[in-house]
Amino acid sequence: MTADNIVEQALAWFDQGEYQRILARRVAIATESQSISRDAELARYLDEEIKPALSAMGFRLLSVDNPHAANRPFLIATRIEDSALPTVLSYGHGDVVFGDDENWRSDLSPWTLKEEGDRWYGRGSADNKGQHSINLAALEQIFKARNGRLGFNCKLLFEMGEEISSPGLADLCRTYKEELSADIFLASDGPRLSAVRPTLFLGSRGAVNFRLTVNARDNAYHSGNWGGLLTNPGTQLANALACLVNQHGQLQVAALKPPAVSEAIREILSDVEVGGGENDPQIDPHWGEAGLTPTERLYAWNQLEVLSFLTGNPQRPMNAIPGHATAVCQLRFVVGTDWQNLAKHVRAHLDARGFPQVEVEFMRGSPATRFDPTDPLVGWALDIMQQTTGKKPALLPNLGGSLPNDVFADILGLPTLWVPHSYPACGQHGVNEHMLISVAREGLAVMTHLLWDLGEQGSALLGQHHAHQSAQAGVVQ
Repeated sequence: MTADNIVEQALAWFDQGEYQRILARRVAIATESQSISRDAELARYLDEEIKPALSAMGFRLLSVDNPHAANRPFLIATRIEDSALPTVLSYGHGDVVFGDDENWRSDLSPWTLKEEGDRWYGRGSADNKGQHSINLAALEQIFKARNGRLGFNCKLLFEMGEEISSPGLADLCRTYKEELSADIFLASDGPRLSAVRPTLFLGSRGAVNFRLTVNARDNAYHSGNWGGLLTNPGTQLANALACLVNQHGQLQVAALKPPAVSEAIREILSDVEVGGGENDPQIDPHWGEAGLTPTERLYAWNQLEVLSFLTGNPQRPMNAIPGHATAVCQLRFVVGTDWQNLAKHVRAHLDARGFPQVEVEFMRGSPATRFDPTDPLVGWALDIMQQTTGKKPALLPNLGGSLPNDVFADILGLPTLWVPHSYPACGQHGVNEHMLISVAREGLAVMTHLLWDLGEQGSALLGQHHAHQSAQAGVVQ
């Protein structure tokens, strides 16, 4: 059997409606990880949907309780065919955000998969049930085609708390590092660059949230009696924010800027165009770092955003000088940024500009990751994607958003390849979430071809990867 044969077989299976039936069952399980009332559903998803599918392919299953979040369990599945074969680790999350049932279109329910044109509506159809279900289906097709073999070793990690920031995931990967050891990481989450262009991304920008607060006094005071005599926290905080990010959206804290965009990254991103989709917002060409293209700003630079700003009573403004003001900000950043010292850098920047009264609180953060785009594994994946789809795939050094990729890249030390099966306007985390049928079908073809080829030439491919790593290490030394 050839790669073309197995892809045709997988697509015939898809066209018979088998994938749709599986996805409908999985969407119907309301796995809202933010709600304690859904504890049983979270367990049921793994017990009734994921474990039987993996057991049928001979995977050894290990269920792990989550000490950081009760009833948000993990599942580690392992199939070792031959220790000499390459091992691939994949990942998925079965939890979803709140269904928000009442705000969906009146003829839709988040828990019922509904087909309409090229869309399958349902919560989790895009994030992430639809995506990991494609990858499981690809494994199943290969397992059948090779008469009960994959041709490589395979491990899978499922979590049920990704939508609440993956509590316990990092500790799990440290504790079970040997059980999760592999040669390559290949998984699916996040969106493609666009609906029509297959995409490979190699990591994600990091994100760190922090709070700025001005506490001037316990009470608000009449603006007619005290205006011009008492400091206004709202005014002070607005000016403090303006010294962190200017009127053009440009980051002003030098210590939080990344290294200059390399020529290699510029070359990769020159083939990528952001936006322009039917439901995409209009890009402001004058917003963000000067001298960079919109694509470079999104994928190769840092951006500071003000997520919320509160002073006084916005619902019922009074003629009073408020006593407090607070803002929550976020820095999205690429590799090479000193994000862990963000509070110190913001503190020094504010002090130097006359804002010692502004309190700085580091809230939470996650690292940025980026696998080497010149590695042979990247070229292999791109070639397979182009052969399968007849389209030139987009290569993104990292997503503009964030994923828990650091646990796979940094803790487990794996080369990370992400092949998303969604698109930017999928409604992820919003109402009317949907998966495009055409993208799901194409995604199944791509993943089936990638995994089939890994079974054909995985050892040789890994040899090229290790040789490249050694050469790169020599250059660095």
